[in-house]
Amino acid sequence: MDIEALGAAIIGAAIQVHKVLGPGLMESAYQKCLEYELCKMDLRIDCELILPIHYGTVRIDAGYRIDMLVEGLIIIENKTVEHILPIHEAQLLTYLKMKGCRLGYLLNWNVPVMKDGIKRMVNNL
Repeated sequence: MDIEALGAAIIGAAIQVHKVLGPGLMESAYQKCLEYELCKMDLRIDCELILPIHYGTVRIDAGYRIDMLVEGLIIIENKTVEHILPIHEAQLLTYLKMKGCRLGYLLNWNVPVMKDGIKRMVNNL
């Protein structure tokens, strides 16, 4: 599956989860359900992945954790906030750069219609 098809599958699964659960839950509930949907597609999902900083020859755990990494290619950052803020976008872009991934999605589950809660971000390596 190419990265665009994978992205489309992620968005479809997120919309499905949101249709069932609606807004108003904690982000961990959405993450677990999205993980379940993606696993049903036989996709490899890593959740709460520790992302250390490489500072010279030293590896430092600075508390960065990727919510979801799909097939080692796409980062998903789950939020349940009133609005996506620039700091949320900076967080995902930081993760994309540090992990060396090209594509990521900010998913804000706290919206009436899921398509309004999806922010696609590209890292131009």
